[in-house]
Amino acid sequence: MQEDRVTREEEAAFYTKLSDKAINSLRKRGIDAQYASTREDALSMVMAMIPEGVTVGTADSMTLQEVGVIAAIQKRGRNPLINPFERDEAGNRIYTEEQRDQLKRQVFSCDVYVIGSNAVTLDGKLVNTDAGGNRVAAMIYGPRKVIIVMGANKIVRDADAAIRRIRELAAPQNALRIGLKHHSKEHLELPCTKTGVCSDCNLPKRICRYTTIIEGVSAEHRGRITVILVGEKLGI
Repeated sequence: MQEDRVTREEEAAFYTKLSDKAINSLRKRGIDAQYASTREDALSMVMAMIPEGVTVGTADSMTLQEVGVIAAIQKRGRNPLINPFERDEAGNRIYTEEQRDQLKRQVFSCDVYVIGSNAVTLDGKLVNTDAGGNRVAAMIYGPRKVIIVMGANKIVRDADAAIRRIRELAAPQNALRIGLKHHSKEHLELPCTKTGVCSDCNLPKRICRYTTIIEGVSAEHRGRITVILVGEKLGI
């Protein structure tokens, strides 16, 4: 008997319908939003939005890695890139804590900020949680242009569902990823990496401390944020 599975085409059709609703809601809130059916399309869209010569800032994002955004910017070689989270091939940090802090502050004055997001709601809200707050802060204010790339798998019903998604899925997996891939013993000691369940801990390396909900933008900032929803599962 042939196993009945959701095909890529069926998944794409589902993501398209979800994305259409989220995109319409985002636009009503003054946030530009577009749909890319594949990560390749998303990469082309992002690169077309970044003029040559402008400074680009970023932060840690699995989605950007999977789409190939940072690699493409580096390969093009025409945009100064500020990436406080740059690592070597083994996954180790290349900057000291002091250097990383300086670079995080420089991101606020960059021309274009490219980043991922933890969740977007069907009614057009962007919900994110940070360990240090630098990512969510730059989303809200600082860089002249913000480009958010995210998979349609991160579309949820409402803000409550978004926060649950972050606490129950994204945060534990991200903490484990940092612990294993980036050799951080402290992250492997977090309760959520040991049990898979958030315990609302207060350990030094807790990765969920700053939660923001962007419900729209002010009149003078309309169009500052562009969300590219991709019809694939991306990131965590």
